[in-house]
Amino acid sequence: MKTYKYILFFLAATLLFSCKTAKLSTAEEKQQIGEYYEAAAIYRKVYAKTSPKDKFLRGYVAFRMAECNRMFNNVSRSYSSYANALRYQYPDSTVHFWLGQMSQKRGAYPEAIKHYQSFLELSPGNVLALNGIKGSEEAPKWRQNPIRYEVKRMDKFNTRYSEFTPMLYGEKYDQLYFASSRKKSNKGKAKKENLESPESAISGETIASSRSSGSSGSSGTSGSPEGIKRIEIKPSNITGLYNNDIYLVKQDENGNWLAPQEIEDEVNTSFDEGTPSFTADGNTMYYTYCAEDPEGPRPSEIYFSTRSSAKWGKGSRTTIVKDSITSLGHPAVSPDGNYLYFVSDVVGGYGGKDIFRSRRIGNDFGPMENLGPQINTPGDEMFPYVRDSVTLYFASNGHPGMGGLDIFKATLDSLGNWTVENMQAPINSFADDFGITFAGSKEKGFFSSNRNDLRGSDHLFSFELPTFTVFIEGIVSDVDDEVVEDATIRIVGRDGLNEKVLVKKDGTYRVELQRDVSYVMMASARGYLNQNFELQTNPEEKNETYLVDFFLSPIYRPVVVENIFYDFDKATLRPESKEALDELIKMLNDNPNVTVEMGAHTDRKGTAAYNEALAQRRAQSVVDYLITGGIDRDRLEAKGYGKNVPKTIDKKIAAQYDFLNEDDVLTEDFVQAFTPEQQDIADQINRRTEFKVLRTNYNLY
Repeated sequence: MKTYKYILFFLAATLLFSCKTAKLSTAEEKQQIGEYYEAAAIYRKVYAKTSPKDKFLRGYVAFRMAECNRMFNNVSRSYSSYANALRYQYPDSTVHFWLGQMSQKRGAYPEAIKHYQSFLELSPGNVLALNGIKGSEEAPKWRQNPIRYEVKRMDKFNTRYSEFTPMLYGEKYDQLYFASSRKKSNKGKAKKENLESPESAISGETIASSRSSGSSGSSGTSGSPEGIKRIEIKPSNITGLYNNDIYLVKQDENGNWLAPQEIEDEVNTSFDEGTPSFTADGNTMYYTYCAEDPEGPRPSEIYFSTRSSAKWGKGSRTTIVKDSITSLGHPAVSPDGNYLYFVSDVVGGYGGKDIFRSRRIGNDFGPMENLGPQINTPGDEMFPYVRDSVTLYFASNGHPGMGGLDIFKATLDSLGNWTVENMQAPINSFADDFGITFAGSKEKGFFSSNRNDLRGSDHLFSFELPTFTVFIEGIVSDVDDEVVEDATIRIVGRDGLNEKVLVKKDGTYRVELQRDVSYVMMASARGYLNQNFELQTNPEEKNETYLVDFFLSPIYRPVVVENIFYDFDKATLRPESKEALDELIKMLNDNPNVTVEMGAHTDRKGTAAYNEALAQRRAQSVVDYLITGGIDRDRLEAKGYGKNVPKTIDKKIAAQYDFLNEDDVLTEDFVQAFTPEQQDIADQINRRTEFKVLRTNYNLY
């Protein structure tokens, strides 16, 4: 049987070789040299053009695309690509393992356990799969019973790009250094010709200054003064982001954090810098440096800079290793200055990336010392932070965790054994959480995470262990994700609270509540329908912040009801429409004086008469469901528009598809000018169910 499987795999591989296209070869080359972002984009195009009948090729491309997306942390696309590889029976057992990890990083813990179990059937005893199952079993409990740390996203520090690995600095911990890939000008990016080559290149898998594998960035040259080459700053072909630089943010005399500023000292270059760490006297900074070389891969390295006259000097390479092929990164100086902890994937470790340390001897270092199997696993252990002589914090995806990288606390006993504890929620999430820093002995500080970011970008979060408080906070926006500036929120509680809260200009609100109390909230704004929410706060004595976002529907224009589905060419509502329809019932109950028209629209295919009749039946199916759900018949009208009212593209849809612009009208003639793939998208947009407010005074008189 085993020989038969090998023959099948050989035949499939032969078939794949014969089916390769130039674009597929290009994607493979990009992937091989570490340009994962570019490779994933090409694989995606190849996959779309590959016939579903060519199962092996589809499975092969899906798997390679998944691997690339995983390398630059696009969880959703990686998950769907691995799922497609499994669907087309791609013969690689790791598909099950990676689907387990991607499911765990999406918070889909039961699904993650199933995939890990499938992998264990093929690879019994695999430590990472066993720990994945354990973490997936524990994570829901940690989410349900979070520890007392209060976590806040530091939006004042964050951008739409990545911010990560914060490090507090100064006697009062009133300065914060961090790395960011935010877009920059060419200011301060001149490179001496005798320094690292400024030409574009991509490294292979390294310990980057960010948590992704591979250094990031691509570059070119333009005219500049003699002896200087100016770098044209472009996004990386690895991650689609810009190279990282080190930034600094300070507190004012009142303890308020100011705006971050890129440090203009010689530490920052056109290449990658990040993960700073400082000696206790504040005069030496260690950091990760990732250069680029057009001739081939370059490992990440640990550099140091000394402070003089309030400026950081040009970085120099440490002497931890003598060779030029060992990747080192994520330095962390012990408080006594005796050791430098760091990360490497050097051969002979426990698998993946391990945490090491070396004794500091002036500017020199002793031999690398692996921290051992109590800390390191077959997975990745990264971003160490040494709080004191017996306490180490680090990030890992090898120990049992909630998903992705989790932050762990390790305590050293008198016998030299480490006890490792997961920091649990809310410090950790099912996303990546890493790079923690404390304000000395105080139980507060900062860390980085990509939670709640659809692009997977990292951002800075604060944490603190304060007195017990309960808050509810969120944002009020419309159905197109535009902030509703003049909204109000009325909160009524069984504790006697009856408060009207004005939403801030950025659409946010925050209200302190009490433990173990039932509350009813209503968000409202002129020109919008109301939205209600009920909340029962937790009786336990712990800090909690409930996140509740309101999405208000406008009165003055039709609103598309997402996720309503019908059987093909019929008016029968499919079961997966129930959630959206029940939300519609709730909205109508929240606004009892409103009457609405339910309008159904079709695409351009078929005759106008046929589409109108089909749309009318579909609209009536929705109305019938709403009536069954308790909505008065007098408040509802069904209208079948067919293809007579094509969709006008709004800002939200235009942002999703680069071939559509705001205010485009998807008429039949307009759509026919698109490619077949674009036509399918346009037809799908036109096929919609909408509600339109007719009256707002039902039963008022």
